[in-house]
Amino acid sequence: MTSLEETTGQADPGPSGYAAARLRLLQERTRSGPPRRAALAALTDRWLNALFTTAARETGVSGAALVAVGGYGRGELSPRSDLDLVLLHDGKSGAPAVAALADRVWYPVWDLGLALDHSVRTPAEARKAAGEDLKVQLGLLDARHVAGDLGLLTGVRTAVLADWRNSAAKRLPELDELCRERAERQGELQFLLEPDLKEARGGLRDATALRAVAASWLADAPREGLTEARRRLLDTRDALHLTTGRATDRLALQEQDPVAAELGLLDADVLLRQVYEAARTVSYASDVTWREVNRVLRSRAARPRLRSMLGGAKPAPERSPLAEGVVEQDGEVVLARAARADRDPVLTLRAAAAAAQAGLPISLYAVRRLAAASKPLPVPWPPEAREELVTLLGAGASTVPVWEALEAEGLITRLIPDWERVRCRPQRNPVHTWTVDRHLVETAVQASSLTRHVGRPDLLLVCALLHDIGKGWPGDHSVAGEVIARDVAARIGFDRTDMNVIATVVRHHLLLVETATRRDLDDPATVDAVASRVGSLATLELLHALTEADALATGPAAWSSWRASLVDDLVSRVAAVLTGEAGNEPEPAAPSAEQERLAVEALRTGGPVLALHTQTEPAADDAEPEPVGVELLIALPDQPGVLPAAAGVLALHRLTVRAADLRAVELPTQLGTASDVLLLSWRVAAAYGSLPQAARLRADLVRALDGSLDIPSRLAEREAAYPRRRGVKAPPPRVTVAPTASRHATVIEVRAQDAPGLLHRIGHALETARVRVRSAHVSTLGANAVDAFYVTSEHGKPLSTEAAGELARAVEAALG
Repeated sequence: MTSLEETTGQADPGPSGYAAARLRLLQERTRSGPPRRAALAALTDRWLNALFTTAARETGVSGAALVAVGGYGRGELSPRSDLDLVLLHDGKSGAPAVAALADRVWYPVWDLGLALDHSVRTPAEARKAAGEDLKVQLGLLDARHVAGDLGLLTGVRTAVLADWRNSAAKRLPELDELCRERAERQGELQFLLEPDLKEARGGLRDATALRAVAASWLADAPREGLTEARRRLLDTRDALHLTTGRATDRLALQEQDPVAAELGLLDADVLLRQVYEAARTVSYASDVTWREVNRVLRSRAARPRLRSMLGGAKPAPERSPLAEGVVEQDGEVVLARAARADRDPVLTLRAAAAAAQAGLPISLYAVRRLAAASKPLPVPWPPEAREELVTLLGAGASTVPVWEALEAEGLITRLIPDWERVRCRPQRNPVHTWTVDRHLVETAVQASSLTRHVGRPDLLLVCALLHDIGKGWPGDHSVAGEVIARDVAARIGFDRTDMNVIATVVRHHLLLVETATRRDLDDPATVDAVASRVGSLATLELLHALTEADALATGPAAWSSWRASLVDDLVSRVAAVLTGEAGNEPEPAAPSAEQERLAVEALRTGGPVLALHTQTEPAADDAEPEPVGVELLIALPDQPGVLPAAAGVLALHRLTVRAADLRAVELPTQLGTASDVLLLSWRVAAAYGSLPQAARLRADLVRALDGSLDIPSRLAEREAAYPRRRGVKAPPPRVTVAPTASRHATVIEVRAQDAPGLLHRIGHALETARVRVRSAHVSTLGANAVDAFYVTSEHGKPLSTEAAGELARAVEAALG
């Protein structure tokens, strides 16, 4: 620390000497940041020590001490910071003498125009005030000796710290609630255009609260980056005080460029990005710390009861499986003991998707283990990785904390390198609530509630994540974003057709809202221009949903019923142009040789025949083919209840259905007549563990068909034992009729949250309605099921409009 003589050239300066030395220190360009704050605290200490020593001698008071608390106690004096002081005394000198001593210290501070927060207390009074007022107790935790009797302060610090630790179970929840209330009032520092560096969530108050939690010995904050984040926020406040000449913590728009210049930064955007990064570090550390505090407090509350039930033995933590290599323990998602991040490159996304789907936080230690040990994903990604990303994005609001946990450890930019340019990037338009990166995630959250409105929810969610990815580059962000989105889509592993759709949607993600609000929709040229850019109904459908999700994620001023009605009108007009010819049901492909062999065997034996095959897709550069799942083929004579029975058996064996196809084929019998055989082709994956044997699946399928296996009851028991989606509110299912999709059947489209037994419930509802399933086309895209069922009446005719509507409502009710 700098001595007074080094700073001022005199041993005991009066107020004018201190003021001059203070001014010289603040004007030094060679000293800033922590060294300047330490020097300012040391200079102030020496001045106040001189004031106190002289006043104590003149008033005859002994047994007293001057103590710095709060920010001054931590040595964090910014140019316009308050001086937080406590005058401790032993009560033996009399109230008038102590009051005179206080006046001789306080008045010189006021005379210099410095803000002062002061109190006069005995040690007992200080301890009592700390016990009654949480803020007083927090201030005394940082108490530091300035002048006088050091023993008084030592006793108070020891007592207050002991009280803090002894009452941590009561006081920490109070502190947590204070932090939450302040965040509700002030907002999140990492997203505000004019943030309060001290009071907003992720600011200096929260950093101080983490110190108090650590002092309780109950839990500790993640330390990586926290000191640097705190220093950056303090440096910014110092520059703000110097440029404004005021004691303010709010970084107003008009002050940002001068503050950036004071800190030697390029511009206000660079300044805000650094502030946001620091705030994000503090916010994430706060989330992890308070989660750990609450876990410890819950554990302490439950421990006596559990130990009494277990006869004094320490209860083992319960671990419930969520996905391959991923389990739940103590309300967090952790890695299984046998999980090998170094050998399983998809583990990061699988764990994140499982956490988001379960509505649980992912453990700090799990994320760090993944960051330290996981290997890069191959490019392009394997299909499982792409599906897990889509599942993560489609989980709704629970996606956000999981995404932030990955980002805190650098895993997002490792997965998607282009993310680095938008990370913590501010948006200058005040209509935006979030930074660019958080806006992209929030758009995916909003899009997850619209996945029932599109045929390709996986593309919608990826487009939502990437639609503003070009904002990290110069020029029109939509043009730049088109190129980046195409590259990212290729990296993720989409095929060329899907890559083109994603690139088109990102390029034109503002097209609908800008056209609807700025052009004459009655002019045919307007609608034709939009149709020519969109190109297809599927792309129009994605653009429509993304437009709404983007606006809802932007802020409350970006979307309204008026805007929505204009966009809806434009979409209906464009759709009319694009539907120049009605789509017809494609002719079914002929069965493969394997399918035909199974069908013949099923017809011969009169029962189901199964075959399991590992599916692969070609890899680049003569590498080994990539496994993409397991194909399960089932053939059996046509009979009622096949679809719900087969789907239920797969669910019981914890097989996730990624895609499925059901159709009937006619085969000649030995008598020369034709008999229908049902062919079911499934692409499945084990949720965790190994695949079951085909013989076991066949045996259970036979039991399900003859009624001896009660699938609904078994599924209900399993769901009750392993609830997987606590706290996640999925959008409701949506069942519609596609009236012109087929000339030969009625097409029922189902969009719903994927869940064990979903296809079984759909099939059961169709069977109950006494319709024939002519064919079924099932796909699971992330967390979303998008299924189409071609159904007819019992006589093989398409359903009437009224009957089709009743069927759709019945299926939707069954899923609800």
